[in-house]
Amino acid sequence: MAREELQVLKALDVAKTQLYHFTAIVVAGMGFFTDSYDLFCVSLITKLIGRIYYYTPGSTTPGVLSNSANSAVTGVALVGTLAGQLFFGWLGDKMGRKRVYGVTLMLMVVCSIASGLSFGSTANGVVATLCFFRFWLGFGIGGDYPLSATIMSEYANKKSRGAFIAAVFAMQGFGYLFSGIIALIVSSAFNASYPAPAYDINAAASTVPQADYAWRIILMVGALPAALTYYWRMKMPETARYTALVARNAKKAAADMVTVLQVELEAEPDKVERMAMSASNSYGFFSKEFLRRHGLHLLGTSTTWFFLDIAFYSQSLFQKDIFTAVNWLPAPQTMSAIQEMYMIARAQTIIALCGTIPGYWFTVAFIDYIGRFVIQLMGFFFMMAFMLGLAIPYTYWKTGHQAGFVVMYAFTFFFSNFGPNATTFVVPAEIFPARFRSTCHGISAASGKAGAIVGAFGFVYAAGNAPAGIGIQNTFYLLAATDFLGLIFTFLVPDARGKSLEEISGDAAESEEGNGMEETVSA
Repeated sequence: MAREELQVLKALDVAKTQLYHFTAIVVAGMGFFTDSYDLFCVSLITKLIGRIYYYTPGSTTPGVLSNSANSAVTGVALVGTLAGQLFFGWLGDKMGRKRVYGVTLMLMVVCSIASGLSFGSTANGVVATLCFFRFWLGFGIGGDYPLSATIMSEYANKKSRGAFIAAVFAMQGFGYLFSGIIALIVSSAFNASYPAPAYDINAAASTVPQADYAWRIILMVGALPAALTYYWRMKMPETARYTALVARNAKKAAADMVTVLQVELEAEPDKVERMAMSASNSYGFFSKEFLRRHGLHLLGTSTTWFFLDIAFYSQSLFQKDIFTAVNWLPAPQTMSAIQEMYMIARAQTIIALCGTIPGYWFTVAFIDYIGRFVIQLMGFFFMMAFMLGLAIPYTYWKTGHQAGFVVMYAFTFFFSNFGPNATTFVVPAEIFPARFRSTCHGISAASGKAGAIVGAFGFVYAAGNAPAGIGIQNTFYLLAATDFLGLIFTFLVPDARGKSLEEISGDAAESEEGNGMEETVSA
């Protein structure tokens, strides 16, 4: 049978790139800018919090967070993100993408400010309060993943859809860079206003009382970009694909897209009803039919994101510890508290500029030409190769060859972003039916955050020296192994390049013959 095709959806697929595409990228992308800032700025402040609240008079080394406290502060937002991805992913399919889109943003604004206002009568009280607010901050961040990806995929045209979705996710790189820049600005200002000696010169004076404001300011700045885009999110109409295929309101879908596309469109309510009654649109999420059509795809998108995030978040959240271990950062006792934060921020900013941001935009440039599958496979392979390049000659890198180490380390970030860190976000927004799209993206993303949690909590213990841990060199070998597993599971994921969402997901099929999806794994 011939496939039903709604005029409004065809118009979206063939639309030329125009202003509303870029507006959607900016509005959705600023959410990811905020997400990245909020998730990764914490790695810049944990050393400072340790010096302020866990200083022991007479100790030869500055105060540090315990392993459990460090893991909690770093990882609790990821736990919240996982929960938010599952909850808001499901809610986006039940209530509509737009209706819950503003809620996630306001949650991020409120909890960013509240995180900076974390107070307590004891050090553990401050950390506990901070963890509470960062959990709910993560919950809001989690909702942004499935909603932003789904909205962008459903607004995009067929030719450039991959680049548009990847561009939304690429804003994460700028958020990562911005967190380093803000920390550099804050630490420079505090250094100039409140100079302090190094710890080994005067331990008590090396952490000025005003330093307690520095980390709070860095956390609260995360509220600004989210607040600035709230109005524009509320102005965006619901996506035509949700309105027509899930809510089954053909007239509203056509009316919304007439405003967006500036063309005349027919509502076609009869065609919407026929499509809704077809076999391809009648099965449920917990059904054998869904398992037959999309089970392996969901397994593929979930496992690849899981393995990616173990490596990506281990490297991102704990790079300060890695840089210290290879002697790229000075020993903590040779710096004041604010100087240490400055040096950590400088290192993160260099990595962002040299490896993180270029990788994202290489994906944007090439994803619709060489395909999702090739980029993901290539990314996992080179992440593994460069990780082994760090692990095998690890002693060599530590002894006077730190510049080479940093270059190799930056390449692992480049190929994660010109690779699976971008494609694992793009693909789940394309290959599942509209009525399950947000849910499946949320499940895939939550699997990724489960990997991030493994990385955040596991790295602290694994990277320690025996008997408590296996050391950084062996941890690099472990991360190379996770990259290899991600490469293997990539073969379960189809490539949606050049296909409409209805064609790749099977939404538009009229019969049960086939699932509308070619198992294409190469360009």
